[in-house]
Amino acid sequence: MIQLHDKDTGARIGTISEENLKFLVDQLEEESDDDKDYYINETTIDNFEESGADRELVSLLRSALGSRTEMEIRWSRT
Repeated sequence: MIQLHDKDTGARIGTISEENLKFLVDQLEEESDDDKDYYINETTIDNFEESGADRELVSLLRSALGSRTEMEIRWSRT
């Protein structure tokens, strides 16, 4: 299982599938081979939706972003 967390607060965002993690890795910029955190904003999520992202992933990220304009997320395997 892949867990997503708010990088700033450490709060758990939710669980995603391996396929959704692959989608994130393919879509977002990694600073190194072991990079596990990503910057997202509303435009990023809109682009995910237009690129065919899983509806549950889009919903999860929109919910996590809430009223903020941007955030960083990190992932971990459990």
